[in-house]
Amino acid sequence: MRERRNSKHWLKIALFLFFTSASLGAQSVQFLPEVDSYLTLNSMVRTYFQAKDDREGGDPTQATLGPSIQFYLKPLLKLKRITAYDPDDAKARPLVFETGYRYITAPNAAPENRLLMSVTTHLPLTAKFLILDRNRADLDWKDGKFSWRYRNKLTLERTVAIYSYHLIPYAAVEPFYESQYEKWSTTSLYFGTLLPVGKHVEFNPYYEHDNNTGKRPNQQVNSVGLAMYLYFSVEKQ
Repeated sequence: MRERRNSKHWLKIALFLFFTSASLGAQSVQFLPEVDSYLTLNSMVRTYFQAKDDREGGDPTQATLGPSIQFYLKPLLKLKRITAYDPDDAKARPLVFETGYRYITAPNAAPENRLLMSVTTHLPLTAKFLILDRNRADLDWKDGKFSWRYRNKLTLERTVAIYSYHLIPYAAVEPFYESQYEKWSTTSLYFGTLLPVGKHVEFNPYYEHDNNTGKRPNQQVNSVGLAMYLYFSVEKQ
């Protein structure tokens, strides 16, 4: 009963952050909503569908939709202990391989098709810190033209207990190499907190700062986002 009351309490906080972010987005910064729905097929394979707005790699605000499939290695006991309160069971695996497709649309622009491939490493540290290192390649087709980019997202997080509730603050940095500019053209910084609600729902309110050097003059873009992650499984829990 107490756990249920705590879950409702943090759900209210997440909703408050959602509406606050939306208000900020209407004023001076971009607001980026996102919903990811995961389905675990077995102990080694998981699929998910993603729907979100983003400004990744210095792009204008765009809508991104598409599925992915992930392949795991077996979980490590130390990782399971560190991530015990996170409903994302992929973080207990030392390696996660992913491939997927995204359909991308933006106002006054042709649609874009993207094939993505990534490898994510999870490394446990002392004091219950966790490092996530994602290496990802995007292959893009737009208006009959092909381009690619490489991105490396390094995240540091740690679960923090407030009474019986556990939240997960994190910070991340992600540089982008863009083939069209032939250089490292964007660096993104993220600061946020994962808010688990039971075993199947997690909210991620965050702040994002992008430094875009692909075009002149350089652009500094600030965004606030709210992602909701849904976790399901075909196996009995």
